[in-house]
Amino acid sequence: MVKVVGVRFRKAGKVYYFDPDGLDIKAGTNVIVETARGTEFSQVVQEEKEVTEEEIVSPLKKVVRVANADDIRQAEENAAREREAMRLCESRIAEHKLDMKLVDVEYTFDNNKILFYFTADGRVDFRELVKDLAALFKTRIELRQIGVRDEAKMTGGIGICGRVLCCNSFISEFQPVSIKMAKEQGLSLNPAKISGICGRLMCCLKYEQEAYEDLISRVPRTGAEVSTKDGPGTVVEVVLLKRLVKVRLSRGNDTDLKIYEADEIRLIKDIDRKDDRESEAELEELKKLED
Repeated sequence: MVKVVGVRFRKAGKVYYFDPDGLDIKAGTNVIVETARGTEFSQVVQEEKEVTEEEIVSPLKKVVRVANADDIRQAEENAAREREAMRLCESRIAEHKLDMKLVDVEYTFDNNKILFYFTADGRVDFRELVKDLAALFKTRIELRQIGVRDEAKMTGGIGICGRVLCCNSFISEFQPVSIKMAKEQGLSLNPAKISGICGRLMCCLKYEQEAYEDLISRVPRTGAEVSTKDGPGTVVEVVLLKRLVKVRLSRGNDTDLKIYEADEIRLIKDIDRKDDRESEAELEELKKLED
């Protein structure tokens, strides 16, 4: 086991492990660490704990020091420089008539490099822009193209639920989200209702998927033939969260419907899973919402 502290470099960013090097560092403390990009200013979000060798990236780098007043002032000055760099870069993009959208700017703590994050529909030839920016800022320049989900994470906003975007407030890494999840949770397949402001499927579809998968494994699907205390029948509706099943009994009466708890019925014959594949084919257009 290895003793580490977890730090973040950006709000809701990925957590990276560093060796505390004997320092007693509390969560919320700003620290200076050495990374592949050079010296960086970060914040401890996980206090000292032990993890396995498999959970760390070797070699494990040490925390250089707890940030002092000069370090904090340097970080604040960098934030002001980033805002100015954003303005200047946007004007240069317009001058070069490039089809790209600048999303964010990041100075490394030691001002050794400036990173410009942008989105674009395709490839962009920004070589002349890089030369222009390097002459303007007199330091190393890196332009990094990001996806629409990363853009939403960086810029933030309010979701259709009325809360701050999950990706901007606490999600450190994106998880795969699929149309299948929306279907299994019984949600409307209207893109406007299941998409976030990034235009991709909402990350929150992932939160309850495990619970839905467990329920689905315990409840017969619509169309299945089942046995009930009142005789055999066919499932016409399933209320997953309540584990209730509406069954049309096989008595020759189309209106003879009864509701049972899932534990009260027994599966006789499931529906052909080919039906699922055919319905999935009809949703091919919706799959564009997935990453």
